[in-house]
Amino acid sequence: MVIKDIMSKDVVSLNSQDSIERAAQIMEQFDVGSVPVCNNEKLVGIVTDRDIALRCVAGGNNANNQKISDVMTSNPVTGTPDMNIHDAAQIMSKEQIRRLPIVQNDNLVGIVSLGDISVEPTLQDNAEEALKNISEPTKNQM
Repeated sequence: MVIKDIMSKDVVSLNSQDSIERAAQIMEQFDVGSVPVCNNEKLVGIVTDRDIALRCVAGGNNANNQKISDVMTSNPVTGTPDMNIHDAAQIMSKEQIRRLPIVQNDNLVGIVSLGDISVEPTLQDNAEEALKNISEPTKNQM
């Protein structure tokens, strides 16, 4: 099975010059914890609720005045629509990420989450293993 069979194709995204406040509003509106960041459909980053909390709020910065480009993760790990789902799960596990943006010709075409993988009965072991590795603290956090 390949990623395009299970990925979410209708993905909301933000522009790198949008405010962090706008990112938080989008996260609330769509009930998501991360949003891809695109400039003209080209994926340039991803911003998470954790990025906002740690890179903006914890530092006492104003979410209205700070841009997404200030806190986003640039050049995120990506997958392709024709990628095998098992390979995507391995990438997510290794990189400790719960969502994998899917790109084709540098353009965002979808996103796959551990939840998408876990609902497929034949792939539950992959999602379980990835989540186990994602949930492990990294050595520098100890």
